[in-house]
Amino acid sequence: MGDNQTATIFHHMNRIFLGQDNVVKCILCALLSKGHILLEGVPGVGKTLIGMAVSRLMDLRFKRIQFTNDLLPSDITGFHTIRSASGEFDLVKGPIFASIVLADEINRTSPKTQSALLEAMEEHKVTIDGTTYELPAPFMVIATQNPIEVVGTFPLPESQLDRFLIKVSVGYPPLEEELQIVARGIDHDDALKLEPVVSGEAITSMIASVSRVLVHRDVLGYMTSIIRSTRSHANIELGASPRGGLALKKACQAWAYLAGRDFVTPGDVKTVAPLVLSHRIISRNGDPKSMIETLLDEIEIPV
Repeated sequence: MGDNQTATIFHHMNRIFLGQDNVVKCILCALLSKGHILLEGVPGVGKTLIGMAVSRLMDLRFKRIQFTNDLLPSDITGFHTIRSASGEFDLVKGPIFASIVLADEINRTSPKTQSALLEAMEEHKVTIDGTTYELPAPFMVIATQNPIEVVGTFPLPESQLDRFLIKVSVGYPPLEEELQIVARGIDHDDALKLEPVVSGEAITSMIASVSRVLVHRDVLGYMTSIIRSTRSHANIELGASPRGGLALKKACQAWAYLAGRDFVTPGDVKTVAPLVLSHRIISRNGDPKSMIETLLDEIEIPV
């Protein structure tokens, strides 16, 4: 997987996040693509644990925001306070000023507060009282939501969903891995015991390497055909935007890099497309992910 450093990260993640190889790969894919990820799953499957583990292994500052219906935008971004002696303003930074930000149960807060994340996720900066501040690099939001509970929740608007590079379901682990979790008593303390295995400079280098992964013109054409097909398919009410096409390209480059290649294959596109596009469409009939998979079967793959 990728170079030795990404393989090392993956190895250590698997020590505490068992039976979820695809979820780990998706998170690394989002980070190396300078994107964000939405994890959907019931409570207790390790969504918070994985965010803590990634930040520890990469020696990145981690902050967790518990989203509730009374959360205010300033609780996320921060605010200015007046210094009593001089009358000057001081910035009190909110939890958004971290490299890995866990937005826990993001759909439990109002759309107004959810929108406080939009500028940060898209431009990696925030504006507080008219002053703009840059966020750390790298910067990634890992958001979680419970797909079952609807009472007291606010569905994420399309503009918010579009900011997530990948949406992935976190299910229950396989039997053998679940036995190990119970036997070893794996919890958040195990994530806090992890030691960094890569430096900030190494992460920056990996992100740069991902951006140089080659995407052949024929593969770009395949991606574009997929995006445009979502807009004309009879069972899709709203298709993916050009931003979705850019997201698909970036995610495929990272996926190829994690596989140890410096070029994207049509197979990468077919694997990654449901993860990148299912939350960017509105289906008239059926599950959006299934719709994307059906659409992929209808489009000719370049040889």
